Amino acid sequence: MAHDDSVDRAFRVVPRAPFLPADQRHRAGRDAPLPIGHGQTNSQPFTVGAMLRLLDVKPGSRVLDLGSGSGWTTALLAHLVGPEGAVIGVERQEALIEPSRRALATTDHEARTEIRLARPGVLGAPEDAPFDRILVSAEAREMPSTLLEQLADGGVMVIPVGSTMHRVERDGDELRDTEHGAFRFVPLIED
Repeated sequence: MAHDDSVDRAFRVVPRAPFLPADQRHRAGRDAPLPIGHGQTNSQPFTVGAMLRLLDVKPGSRVLDLGSGSGWTTALLAHLVGPEGAVIGVERQEALIEPSRRALATTDHEARTEIRLARPGVLGAPEDAPFDRILVSAEAREMPSTLLEQLADGGVMVIPVGSTMHRVERDGDELRDTEHGAFRFVPLIED
């Protein structure tokens, strides 16, 4: 199915190669997950596109990118939120933080963007909540209530739970959870 929407434009503006290890950059055009070290992957472009379309990021949004890995999704989100938005990438693998920050610095991202190391025992960035959008790029065993608490009224979270992609919309105290196909991810570390 052909698109040419804001997600496709973000893909054109934010190339994948700078976010990959040097030995993987020649594979950047492949529609496959690629290893970035430490048991982590840079997600398949098809999957990233599907998740970003489900997330439906609006300019000016505040976004949490949980499991930011290589920083590529953080950079794509930065493009989508524009100069009035903000993106916080959170990653558990400390060795991935500096390479992802360096790659992010090569982009012409327009948002207030940062990538930070996850704190032990803390899921997400509750001190910066609420978020208009939350993107989770790791597979949860069950829907994490701590992330739902960080979602703003009118907000959307996209998260793989088990092998199923979920889109959760908040309307006040009500949550609407819809399922959107099967995907594979590295596990979400929730402790």
